[in-house]
Amino acid sequence: MSGTPVAAVDGVLSLDTRLSGVLGGRTSNAFAKAFGMDTVGDLLSHYPRRYARRGELTALTQLPVDENVTIVAEVLEVRERPMRARRGSILEVRISDGKGILTLTFFNQAWRARELHPGVRGIFAGKVSDYKGALQLAHPDYELFEADAGGADAATARSWAETPIPIYPATGTVASWQVQKAVGLVLDGLGDVPDPVPDELVLERGLLPFREALELIHRPEKDAHWQRARDALRFQEAFVLQAALLQQRATAREQHADPRRPVAGGFLERFDAALPFALTGDQTTVGEAIASDIAQDAPMNRLVQGEVGSGKTLVALRAMLAVADSGGQSALLAPTEVLAVQHLRSIVKVLGPDLAAELMPTLLTGQLATAERKKALLRTVSGQSRIVVGTHALMGDAVTFFDLGLVVVDEQHRFGVEQREALRLKAGAPPHVLVLTATPIPRTVAMTVFGDLDVSTIAELPAGRQGIESFVVPLADRPGWERRIWERAAEEIAKGRQVFVVCPAISGKEAEDDGEGLEDEDTGSGAPAPTASVESIAAQVRADPLFAESRIGVLHGRLPGDAKDEIMRAFADGRLDLIVATTVIEVGVDVPNASAMVILDADRFGVSQLHQLRGRVGRGGVPGLCLFVTNAEQGSLARERVDAVAATLDGFELATIDLELRQEGDVLGSRQSGGRSSLRLLRVAKDGTLIADARAAAQGVLESPGGLAGHPALADALARRLDAQEREFLGKG
Repeated sequence: MSGTPVAAVDGVLSLDTRLSGVLGGRTSNAFAKAFGMDTVGDLLSHYPRRYARRGELTALTQLPVDENVTIVAEVLEVRERPMRARRGSILEVRISDGKGILTLTFFNQAWRARELHPGVRGIFAGKVSDYKGALQLAHPDYELFEADAGGADAATARSWAETPIPIYPATGTVASWQVQKAVGLVLDGLGDVPDPVPDELVLERGLLPFREALELIHRPEKDAHWQRARDALRFQEAFVLQAALLQQRATAREQHADPRRPVAGGFLERFDAALPFALTGDQTTVGEAIASDIAQDAPMNRLVQGEVGSGKTLVALRAMLAVADSGGQSALLAPTEVLAVQHLRSIVKVLGPDLAAELMPTLLTGQLATAERKKALLRTVSGQSRIVVGTHALMGDAVTFFDLGLVVVDEQHRFGVEQREALRLKAGAPPHVLVLTATPIPRTVAMTVFGDLDVSTIAELPAGRQGIESFVVPLADRPGWERRIWERAAEEIAKGRQVFVVCPAISGKEAEDDGEGLEDEDTGSGAPAPTASVESIAAQVRADPLFAESRIGVLHGRLPGDAKDEIMRAFADGRLDLIVATTVIEVGVDVPNASAMVILDADRFGVSQLHQLRGRVGRGGVPGLCLFVTNAEQGSLARERVDAVAATLDGFELATIDLELRQEGDVLGSRQSGGRSSLRLLRVAKDGTLIADARAAAQGVLESPGGLAGHPALADALARRLDAQEREFLGKG
C-alpha cells in the first residue's frame, strides 16, 4: 500500500462515492480489507479514537506486549551495529516519553538515521515485542512532525505544538496517519452533506451541522472543535439507530398474523386449574401482556428477560397452550440438545399425563435415530404435536408444520439471523415470536439492541428458592486455599447433595465449542497458569481420596448427543454425585439437589456467564454455594469482574457492571456474526439519557405528517447506516 493516497478527485464527493474512485484501487483495497470500508461515508465514520499533540508525549511504561500501538515520542539516540550471524547492520533508535524508553529496530536500513536523529518527534506505529526484557518495535511505521514551527512567532509555535493530532484505529497494514491522509483527501473534495437530524432538532439542541461536524472531528484546530463535533455525531448516531429500530417495529406491526386466543374449558384453562402453586406477580403481569399480544392480528415480537429460575419457561408454556386452544402449534428453539431435552422433559412433567397425551410435545434434534425422527416429523406436519421442542434441526428443509402460530426462542443470542428466519418462514402467516433470555439486560441496552421488540421483565423469584452464597477463592493471594475447595465439595456430597465443577476448556487450551464469554485480558499475574480443563480436572478428582466413593461424570460439547443426555439424566436423577463440565450446563439444566458449584479459572468467563452458571445451584430446597476460583491478581480487570459477581445476586446490577467493565459490543447485525462493532461514538453504558432523547425525537419525526418520506436525508442515512447484513438482521429480528 502506498503511504499517500494519490488518486485525483474529479467533481464533488458525496458520502456514497466509492473509495476506489478517490483513493485508487490499491489503497482502497487495503482500507476495505483492514476496516471493511467501501464508500466515503464509511471512511468518514471511522472516527479518531483519541487526539495527541506534537508537544505531547505518550506514556511508554504500560505498552501491551504483542499488540499494535500508535504512540507519540521523541528520538533520544540512534546507533548502527553489525549483525553477528550474517552480513548487514541493525539500526537501533531509542525513543522516549521522558519516563519510559522504547527501541525501534531496522535491519539493513541505515539510511533512516538521516531522518531519525535525536530531538525529532513523531508518531510511531508497530507491534510491541519484548526482546531480552526491553520493549521494542521492529520495522515500525512512522510519521515525523515538521521540524518545528520554523522561525514563527511564539503564538504560532504554540498553536503548532497544541493542535490536536487525530489518532485513528489502525491495523498492521494501515497506519493511523495513512487514515488521516485519506480522510484529508476526501474532506477536501466533499460537497454539502444533508443532515439526517432535522434542522429544528439541530437548532434546538445546539448541535453543529453534519458537514461541519465531520470537518472538525477529523481536522480540529483545538480540543473544543472535536468535542463539539463528537457531541453532534453521537446524537446523530443514536437518532439514526433509533429511527431504524422504530421503523422496523412499525413494519413488523403492519404484517397480518392469526390471532391466538384461549377457549373456555380449553388447554390453558385446564392447565391453570391444575397448577399446584400460584404464579408470581411478575409472571402474571408478563403473561397478561403476552396474552394480549397474541390475541391481536399483528405479530407479537416480545422479549422476556428474567433471572435464572424466575419462571420464564412457564410463562412461555401458557402462551403455547393459548395457541394450541386456537388449533395452532408452537416451536421452542433451544441452543443445545441438552437444553432441548431438558425443556421437553420439564414441559411433559408440568403438563401432567392427560394434557401431555393430548398436546403430544415432541423432540426434534439432529441426534434422533431415523425411526424417531420420522415419527417426530409426522407428528409435526400433521399437527398432532401442538408443541415441538428442538435445536437447529427445527430449521431443516424436511421439517414442516401444520399451523405454526408461535415461535419461542430460548437464549436468542445463541442463534444467528438466518436460523431464526428459517423457522419463521415455516409458518403460513407471520407467527408470533417470544424471545426468552436469562441474561439480564440494562435498560439502555434493551432500548438500543432490542428497540424493535417489546421488553418484559420477570424479576421476582418463585417462593421456596433458597439463597446462594458466593465466595472468591483467590489462589494468587492464597495458594494454600486450593485444598479447601475440594474438601468443601466433598462435604456437600457427604450430606447427600450434588456438585458441579466447571472448567473453561475441554482439554489443554481447547475451549468449549462456542467459546462464548471466555476472556483473554491480562489477569495481572505474569506467566499464565495452565487453563483448567475437563479432562485434567476429572482425572485429578477421580484420583483424590476425598472422592473415592463418589460417582463422577464428565460433560462437554464434543460428546455425542446421546452421551450428553445420559450423563445429564444420571446427574438429574441422583445417580452421579459430581459432574465436571464446560459451560454446556450454563443454561437451563435443572438439578434441584445440586447445592455447590466450583468454577475454576472464573476470570476466564464474562460477568453474565458467571451469573448464569451460579444460577444452576440453589434451585430446590437446598441452599446454594458457589466458589469462584481464580489466579487473577487483586486490582486486575479480570479479578474485578469475578469480585463483582461474588458481591451480588442481582443480575440487573451485574449486567450494568458488565457493560461498564467490558464496553458494549455490536448493536445490529455484527452482534450475531462476530463482525466489527456497528457502534462508533455511542456508549450505551454512559449514553442512556442521550439514547432515550434520541428515541423520542426519532419517534416524533417518524410519526409526523409525511413520516420518513418527509425527511429524505434521514431515509438516506438509514439506507447508508444499515449495510446488507444489518438490514437483514433488522428485517428478521
